[in-house]
Amino acid sequence: MKRYERFADEIAEMIRSGVLAPGEKVPSVRHASRTYGVSPSTVFQAYYLLEDRGLIQARARSGYFVREHVRSALAEPDQAAVLVDSTEVSVSELVFSVLASLKNPDTVPFGSAFPSPELFPLPRLARSMGQALRSLSPHAVIADMTSGNPALRRQIALRYSVSGVRLGAEELVITNGAMEALNLCLQCVTEPGDLVAIEAPAFYACLQVLERLKLKAVEIPVHPRDGMDLGVLSHSLERLPIKACWLMSNLQNPLGASLSPANKHALYALLKHHQVPLIEDDVYAELYCGARAPNPVKSLDDDGLVMHCGSFSKSLAPGYRVGWVAGGRYAEQISRLKLMTTISPSVPAQAAIADYLQHGGYDRHLRKLRHSLEMQQGAMLASAARHFPPGTKVSQPAGGYFLWCEFPERVNALQLFRMALEQGISIAPGPIFSATRRFANCVRLNYGSPWTQASEDAMAVLGHLLASF
Repeated sequence: MKRYERFADEIAEMIRSGVLAPGEKVPSVRHASRTYGVSPSTVFQAYYLLEDRGLIQARARSGYFVREHVRSALAEPDQAAVLVDSTEVSVSELVFSVLASLKNPDTVPFGSAFPSPELFPLPRLARSMGQALRSLSPHAVIADMTSGNPALRRQIALRYSVSGVRLGAEELVITNGAMEALNLCLQCVTEPGDLVAIEAPAFYACLQVLERLKLKAVEIPVHPRDGMDLGVLSHSLERLPIKACWLMSNLQNPLGASLSPANKHALYALLKHHQVPLIEDDVYAELYCGARAPNPVKSLDDDGLVMHCGSFSKSLAPGYRVGWVAGGRYAEQISRLKLMTTISPSVPAQAAIADYLQHGGYDRHLRKLRHSLEMQQGAMLASAARHFPPGTKVSQPAGGYFLWCEFPERVNALQLFRMALEQGISIAPGPIFSATRRFANCVRLNYGSPWTQASEDAMAVLGHLLASF
């Protein structure tokens, strides 16, 4: 990373943490150069970069100021109400109706689960695919099916080491995306009818997996900024025979919440005490704001209790369907289950991503992607403040690409979903994120596409629809 990029990240962190408030003037070029020991040209380059990211703006003859929309004027949503009883899961029909709305390419994709493909380096990945196929030996086409591409496993293990996780390549199981990894993890530690602690709200695919495996959900409330309520989880573990805990410790979908380092330690100690395995869904790990990635709970795992699942689908190559799990004590069992089902992800796709990680500039791409998402978040927050009704509460996550909107109680999210779809706008209504169909006045919005006039117009239409309730 270049010096001006590091300096820009330092200023950005001051803005995110509130040290520099919206509307406040940032240090002048002369003052910043003298205070931080960098050249004026470095400061100028950093400020130009922060302008591009939508964090600051120049005012004629006055200097640079933090943009007003960097921290939304809207309040954040409240924590979900406490629920500790188990629930049968049946959400798939509702989820499929939402997913069907995304098939029309002319629909504004606020309901999508992916960032825009425009943000991914697809031409460079295609070159890596060509290079990988030319160098792939006939023997490797068969040999890599069971164990996974060795170069890819090495690259993933290297990225783990940066986040404080030391693991051998033998612990890694390459899968068909993170969803297969998560499915395999659950199958390793549960039987039909078992109880699984999950987040509330939770990513709807989690609910679908529980439904398919005939498992019962124990919903644990999630705070929009602090993550899962560990007090409720502790109470549930004491009362109920919970066999596994599935959560997103970083940038949770749909709220965007992340557990603090202290809460990650407390979570791991709690689960270790009860010997309840953790399935850590960490697919948004690379999409953080700031200079440092948050460490996963897996970095604390000294007992093999954490199954850490990741994927390249959200950060690099959604269609390649390459994910993995660092399975801890369950790695061999996960590997055997995979061989009994799908056998292997695409060998060429694995080789292509391995080549890209080695030669394609993945970290450079990630920095650009994070900056784009941060700018798009600011644009959507500002638009929500302009168009949504009084009483609306919106999350302000430190990364990812989702906003969770809690509207006044009179709003029916499912009805809003149908009304918006008639206007060519897809949204994700709150009830699909709960086994008990809660969050009836909430929606998840995706800001993962470049912000255009069509995006702004769609927010205005949503505001008009909301006013009709």
